[in-house]
Amino acid sequence: AQHANFTVLFYNPNIRPAQEYAKRLTENKRICLEYGVPFVELEYDPHTWDAATKGLEHEPERGKRCDVCFYLRLRRAAQYAKENGFTRFSSVLGISRYKDFDQVCRAGQKAAESENIPYDTTNWRKNGGEQRRAALTKLKKLYAQTYCGCKPRTSLK
Repeated sequence: AQHANFTVLFYNPNIRPAQEYAKRLTENKRICLEYGVPFVELEYDPHTWDAATKGLEHEPERGKRCDVCFYLRLRRAAQYAKENGFTRFSSVLGISRYKDFDQVCRAGQKAAESENIPYDTTNWRKNGGEQRRAALTKLKKLYAQTYCGCKPRTSLK
């Protein structure tokens, strides 16, 4: 996957408030433009996310709400990938030390099965990936969010 052609897909109905969504969207677009990477923004539909996670508002980070959130977002990514002729899809959700890589992969595999398109389980943390991410964030002065985006329990402390 190191030399694969890819597109960055931005589908984040979980991010609140809308101003935070806009900041993250802008930064993704900016870095993709700088590196010549195709960028696609899908619909911002927080009501879909609210409906999917109803009753899980007080789940902790890495809890059941994350399972539902990851699956919702990765299934939509799988649908987009399949509809647009991609051979597989993946996610950088697992690069964060705050996320459970295996939990992300389980959601990705489930989405892959439901949409019949392979999920690439590359662990972007390995081989210095997390360090490269941190260095790039600093070098490019990228906005570094302080929480996952979900409401109401979103602190990464």
